[in-house]
Amino acid sequence: MYTRCIRKTLSHGTTCAAYFATVDVASTNLLADLCLAAGQRALVGRVCMDQLSPEWYRDESAASGLAAARESIEHIRRVDPSSELVRPIITPRFAPSCSAQLLKGLGELAEETGLPVQTHVSENEAEVRLVADLFPGSESYAAVYDSFGLLTEKTILAHAVHLSQDEVELIASRGSKVSHCPCSNSAITSGEARVRWLLDSGVTCGLGTDMSGGYSASVLEAARLASLVSRHVAMKGDDGAKLSVEEVLFLATRGGAEVVGLGERVGAFEVGMEWDAQLVGLGRVDDAGEVRGVAEGEEEDGNVDVFGWETWEEKVAKWLFNGDDRNTKKVWVKGRLVHERR
Repeated sequence: MYTRCIRKTLSHGTTCAAYFATVDVASTNLLADLCLAAGQRALVGRVCMDQLSPEWYRDESAASGLAAARESIEHIRRVDPSSELVRPIITPRFAPSCSAQLLKGLGELAEETGLPVQTHVSENEAEVRLVADLFPGSESYAAVYDSFGLLTEKTILAHAVHLSQDEVELIASRGSKVSHCPCSNSAITSGEARVRWLLDSGVTCGLGTDMSGGYSASVLEAARLASLVSRHVAMKGDDGAKLSVEEVLFLATRGGAEVVGLGERVGAFEVGMEWDAQLVGLGRVDDAGEVRGVAEGEEEDGNVDVFGWETWEEKVAKWLFNGDDRNTKKVWVKGRLVHERR
């Protein structure tokens, strides 16, 4: 299953993924091994949770959860000592499933190791109310993480749909990042993240697929849904909330690189940066309505039709709104060809 997941994400052009693995150390370590073998950049996190979860899928105690997290971190550092491709990431599932003792220990672990952190924040309103009940001493959901040292410049916060102004200012001041997941936020009716507001408030944002809540492994799909979700926000009276084609593709590339702490290495075509890229092919339609270069019985290049009169910007927009993995012909990570569509 892990192998299929890695191959699927690579086929969609995902050169780097931040993975919530499982509570199981062996399977988490296996995921890291498989990412390394496949050549996909990855932040792999052993999921920590010791409450409000099924008994068969949680840590027996905060101490055992911390010990398991350390074990997985040590393995990942051992298989990729320089973190060229795979890095461990501290992963409290989210505040409701972690006791104060576990959150405190994970915060101390983050400070000790200097590792990044990934978790969820303010995905839906019921969750926000639950956090307020569980942590009455904290002013907000984001403040819970901050009080335990988990809100740092290396923290990735998924969702961020129902943040207050104070929370956004806190997140911005700590340099923490947001992974916007428009597909899952829509699929499970969590709400619409106000990405323009987050960006204007100084919060770095990228895109996430959140495939357990959403339905697609494609960051391109996440980009087009980010465009649509921003228009739903605009329909509520904030016309400036709308995100352009260029902006959602920025979130899918350079924004994502910044969120995972690789903004100086990947995410753009600049001298000195590493070659993480995908080759996109679009089908050219001839005067007879046929796609050029496609022989009888061969598969066409997906849903994107190019007739020849389009500008560069129009071709990119067509790819954004109609493209899929059939248009992803080749994918490279750190100069290595890791996927080729045949």
